[in-house]
Amino acid sequence: MTGIPTMTITPSGTAATAASAYARTQAGGGGFGASLQQAMQNMVDTGHNADRQATQALTGGGNLTDVVTALSRAELTLQTATAIRDRVVQAYQDIARMPI
Repeated sequence: MTGIPTMTITPSGTAATAASAYARTQAGGGGFGASLQQAMQNMVDTGHNADRQATQALTGGGNLTDVVTALSRAELTLQTATAIRDRVVQAYQDIARMPI
């Protein structure tokens, strides 16, 4: 019978690991905030692209396939952002309900 591999984690080891992970993200110029900001900017850019494609189609210069594709991408991006927002709100509510 094989045993389940285990790993002992000590509080000081966890803090050191978290500190080194934080240092790596700061040294790389990234981190969660930067990733979130980039994702939000990509979402806005997708919406602007859909608007441009729709405007070109209304003026007679756009391709219908490009318009539908751009609008579908914008809709999917909005649905993804809404789902993420809902998850963040739910996580906040779960944390707020935790007993101290």
